Amino acid sequence: MSELRRHWTPTAALFPALAISGLVGTWTFNALAIVQMSDFLGDLVTGGPAVSSITVDLLVVAIAGSVFILVEARRLGMRFAWVYIVLSAVTAFAFTFPLFLAMRERRLRARARASASG
Repeated sequence: MSELRRHWTPTAALFPALAISGLVGTWTFNALAIVQMSDFLGDLVTGGPAVSSITVDLLVVAIAGSVFILVEARRLGMRFAWVYIVLSAVTAFAFTFPLFLAMRERRLRARARASASG
Protein backbone atom coordinates (compact mmCIF):
# COMPACT_ATOMS: atom_id res chain seq x y z
CA MET A 1 0.00 0.00 0.00
CA SER A 2 1.26 3.44 -0.85
CA GLU A 3 2.69 5.42 2.04
CA LEU A 4 0.57 8.40 0.96
CA ARG A 5 -2.72 6.47 1.16
CA ARG A 6 -2.02 4.26 4.17
CA HIS A 7 -3.99 6.25 6.74
CA TRP A 8 -6.81 7.43 4.47
CA THR A 9 -9.96 5.56 5.44
CA PRO A 10 -13.20 6.46 3.66
CA THR A 11 -14.19 8.61 6.65
CA ALA A 12 -10.79 10.33 6.70
CA ALA A 13 -11.17 11.10 2.99
CA LEU A 14 -14.72 12.42 3.44
CA PHE A 15 -13.70 15.32 5.67
CA PRO A 16 -11.23 16.95 3.21
CA ALA A 17 -13.80 16.47 0.45
CA LEU A 18 -16.34 18.31 2.59
CA ALA A 19 -13.72 20.98 3.36
CA ILE A 20 -13.12 21.57 -0.35
CA SER A 21 -16.89 21.63 -0.98
CA GLY A 22 -17.29 24.18 1.78
CA LEU A 23 -14.48 26.34 0.46
CA VAL A 24 -15.68 26.28 -3.14
CA GLY A 25 -19.34 26.66 -2.20
CA THR A 26 -18.90 29.58 0.15
CA TRP A 27 -16.29 31.43 -1.88
CA THR A 28 -18.34 31.11 -5.05
CA PHE A 29 -21.05 33.16 -3.37
CA ASN A 30 -18.51 35.43 -1.65
CA ALA A 31 -16.92 36.20 -5.04
CA LEU A 32 -20.38 36.84 -6.49
CA ALA A 33 -21.07 39.29 -3.65
CA ILE A 34 -17.78 41.07 -4.36
CA VAL A 35 -18.43 41.27 -8.10
CA GLN A 36 -21.95 42.58 -7.48
CA MET A 37 -20.53 45.00 -4.90
CA SER A 38 -23.13 43.72 -2.46
CA ASP A 39 -23.46 44.88 1.10
CA PHE A 40 -22.53 41.52 2.67
CA LEU A 41 -23.98 42.32 6.09
CA GLY A 42 -27.06 43.91 4.57
CA ASP A 43 -27.59 40.83 2.42
CA LEU A 44 -27.78 38.72 5.56
CA VAL A 45 -31.06 40.43 6.33
CA THR A 46 -32.46 40.96 2.85
CA GLY A 47 -31.10 37.94 0.94
CA GLY A 48 -28.47 37.55 -1.75
CA PRO A 49 -25.08 35.89 -2.09
CA ALA A 50 -24.25 36.31 1.59
CA VAL A 51 -27.20 34.15 2.60
CA SER A 52 -26.25 31.52 0.03
CA SER A 53 -22.67 31.50 1.31
CA ILE A 54 -23.78 31.01 4.90
CA THR A 55 -26.26 28.32 3.83
CA VAL A 56 -23.49 26.33 2.13
CA ASP A 57 -21.25 26.92 5.14
CA LEU A 58 -23.78 25.58 7.62
CA LEU A 59 -24.80 22.68 5.40
CA VAL A 60 -21.23 21.43 5.03
CA VAL A 61 -20.61 21.81 8.78
CA ALA A 62 -23.81 19.91 9.56
CA ILE A 63 -22.84 17.06 7.23
CA ALA A 64 -19.32 16.82 8.65
CA GLY A 65 -20.67 17.02 12.19
CA SER A 66 -23.25 14.33 11.48
CA VAL A 67 -20.57 12.00 10.14
CA PHE A 68 -18.48 12.73 13.24
CA ILE A 69 -21.45 11.98 15.50
CA LEU A 70 -22.05 8.61 13.86
CA VAL A 71 -18.38 7.56 13.76
CA GLU A 72 -17.52 8.77 17.26
CA ALA A 73 -20.66 7.30 18.81
CA ARG A 74 -19.86 3.93 17.27
CA ARG A 75 -16.27 4.14 18.49
CA LEU A 76 -17.37 4.93 22.04
CA GLY A 77 -20.31 2.52 22.09
CA MET A 78 -22.91 5.28 22.39
CA ARG A 79 -26.31 4.05 21.27
CA PHE A 80 -28.95 5.97 19.32
CA ALA A 81 -26.53 8.50 17.78
CA TRP A 82 -28.91 8.85 14.83
CA VAL A 83 -31.36 10.61 17.18
CA TYR A 84 -29.04 13.65 17.36
CA ILE A 85 -29.12 13.94 13.57
CA VAL A 86 -32.90 13.52 13.35
CA LEU A 87 -33.39 16.06 16.14
CA SER A 88 -31.22 18.55 14.26
CA ALA A 89 -33.81 18.61 11.48
CA VAL A 90 -36.54 19.37 14.02
CA THR A 91 -34.58 21.74 16.27
CA ALA A 92 -31.16 22.91 15.05
CA PHE A 93 -27.70 21.43 14.60
CA ALA A 94 -26.50 24.27 16.84
CA PHE A 95 -28.46 22.51 19.60
CA THR A 96 -27.87 18.82 18.85
CA PHE A 97 -24.14 18.94 18.13
CA PRO A 98 -23.18 20.55 21.47
CA LEU A 99 -25.63 18.16 23.16
CA PHE A 100 -23.83 15.22 21.54
CA LEU A 101 -20.47 16.67 22.62
CA ALA A 102 -21.73 16.88 26.21
CA MET A 103 -22.89 13.25 26.14
CA ARG A 104 -19.59 12.24 24.52
CA GLU A 105 -17.67 13.97 27.30
CA ARG A 106 -19.72 12.09 29.89
CA ARG A 107 -18.96 8.80 28.12
CA LEU A 108 -15.24 9.58 27.98
CA ARG A 109 -15.21 10.41 31.71
CA ALA A 110 -17.08 7.22 32.57
CA ARG A 111 -14.64 5.14 30.53
CA ALA A 112 -11.66 6.86 32.18
CA ARG A 113 -13.09 6.19 35.67
CA ALA A 114 -13.82 2.56 34.80
CA SER A 115 -10.28 1.98 33.52
CA ALA A 116 -8.75 3.77 36.53
CA SER A 117 -10.70 1.67 39.02
CA GLY A 118 -10.34 -1.61 37.11
